[in-house]
Amino acid sequence: MAKTWYPVIDYMICKNCGTCVNFCSHGVYDKTNAPSPAVVYPDGCVDHCHGCGNHCPLGAIVYIGDDTGWSPPHGIKSDEIDCALCCRKSSS
Repeated sequence: MAKTWYPVIDYMICKNCGTCVNFCSHGVYDKTNAPSPAVVYPDGCVDHCHGCGNHCPLGAIVYIGDDTGWSPPHGIKSDEIDCALCCRKSSS
């Protein structure tokens, strides 16, 4: 898990759909506030994983420590994206 890599939610864009909260299996998000995303365990995020960001339908997630050139995929269907580094593919 990463100490200098974690997601940040742009609440001006986020519409509280819960996709990121439901996708992440590493405890990064507070599931008690679902669907509203709140990063409560940033150390749980896997270094260079873009799983929740790839699945966000509005592109409201960016990452502290990102040096990859990745940018949020606005409007790409989540089943077209697979996070091979760390995450399961969404079943929805």
